[in-house]
Amino acid sequence: MFTIKNLLFKDILKIESMHIPDHTITCIVGESGAGKSTLLKMLNIMLSPDKGEIEYKGKNLLKEDPIKHRRLVVMLPQQPTIFDGTIRENINIGLKFSERDSQDDSKLLNALSLVSLDKNLDGDAATLSGGEKQRLALARAYLMNPEVFLLDEPTAALDEDTEEKVMNSFINKIKENNQAAVFITHSPKLAEKYGENMITLNKRGGESK
Repeated sequence: MFTIKNLLFKDILKIESMHIPDHTITCIVGESGAGKSTLLKMLNIMLSPDKGEIEYKGKNLLKEDPIKHRRLVVMLPQQPTIFDGTIRENINIGLKFSERDSQDDSKLLNALSLVSLDKNLDGDAATLSGGEKQRLALARAYLMNPEVFLLDEPTAALDEDTEEKVMNSFINKIKENNQAAVFITHSPKLAEKYGENMITLNKRGGESK
């Protein structure tokens, strides 16, 4: 799916060779400053390497349209953006930005249920807690129905029990839909349970097997 060759980015990343398989849950771990979030942004064409190549399904990302790519490969940052307006508007906004039709309320509630968020769609998104906003953003990403989810600490603001419940239902749904995910986590428990493919990044560039 993703193939990286001779990648160099400042003094943060140095990857000679890396392959991230399709239809797989790939987990990226490593200490702070090892370039995990930087790598995820490169897979989403938010950053470009100083040297080297990144391919997605055989196509050079440096030559691809970032907007079109991000409709297929959706990224959820650790601190996702929540927009002014209702919960309904916030869940649908990803579809709006990608010029796709909004979903009806039943599908929105389905997405909220998937991430264990029981809220009124007419509620003000700004009043949600940090963990609730993170789950709202995860539901928004899910509705985009991409080929790949890029998730940067998707449950960082959740307690352990909620984290387990959310990740279990979300990962099971990804696998059911034959999608792929690349996610960063500092939780050894999550990495061990869900990481079918493991990548460990070392500080100041490099990958350890």
